[in-house]
Amino acid sequence: MDKRRLGRTGHMSTIVIFGAFAVGQVDQREADATMELLMAHGVNHIDVAPSYYDAELRIGPWLEKYRDRFFVGCKTQLRSQAEAWDELHQSLGRLRIDAFDLFQLHAVTTREELDQCFAPGGSLEAILKAREQGLTRYVGITSHGLRAPAVQLEALRRFDFDSLLFPLNFKLWANQDYRRDLQTLLETAADRDVGTMVIKAWAERPWGNTEQKYHTWYEPFDRPDMVEQALRFALTQPVTGAISAGDARLLPAILAAAERFEPMDGAEQSALLAKAPDYEIIFD
Repeated sequence: MDKRRLGRTGHMSTIVIFGAFAVGQVDQREADATMELLMAHGVNHIDVAPSYYDAELRIGPWLEKYRDRFFVGCKTQLRSQAEAWDELHQSLGRLRIDAFDLFQLHAVTTREELDQCFAPGGSLEAILKAREQGLTRYVGITSHGLRAPAVQLEALRRFDFDSLLFPLNFKLWANQDYRRDLQTLLETAADRDVGTMVIKAWAERPWGNTEQKYHTWYEPFDRPDMVEQALRFALTQPVTGAISAGDARLLPAILAAAERFEPMDGAEQSALLAKAPDYEIIFD
């Protein structure tokens, strides 16, 4: 599988980054099978959070044995310094590791939430304290929703983050406002050597009234041809990698597509963007 440099961290991350939400709602046996699959394909970067059900507990035994094989990014959605500090230490214990490679402010979707993180006594203080004490090497931020690029541009204005994580798929790219802000964000990240990771690459539409067949909070593409097209589109853009979908049953198709990855040319991208009206943006 191809690797790309995660900005100034220097880490060469596999183009598919394991989204550990996929093992948050399974037993240890299924989680073990998933970790074995990841290692067989050489995936070397994990994205996890304490809000991902039991994901930290499920991958903890593997990190205890194979810590040197994985770049570990964790995060907190809590907004106060005290709460984030306690949660950070809880995550270390559940993951059975001594330190993170990357720790992130999680799901900062509005300027108001950004203000909470940056306020005196806010969660950013906890992460910076962790960096000072060697509990994380790098500091990042993640955002969801249609305002994600604009929120992250403001975040970069206030602080020199090492990494960004945000939604990107061909349906979002077809939205002119989102695309404009995201292109500005990508240019800013490149200028400042900030690593960029994308989520929701495989989002087809909201579940709505459809029966939910996967653990993902959106209805994902699961046909191998669309899984591959969605991956190719996302990774043709200037980003480090794509976080895998939040259900382990989707991983085989995603990993196979990653190992065949070739960038889309302009005609292929245009053809896929022409299909965007057939799908729905998953954010309101």
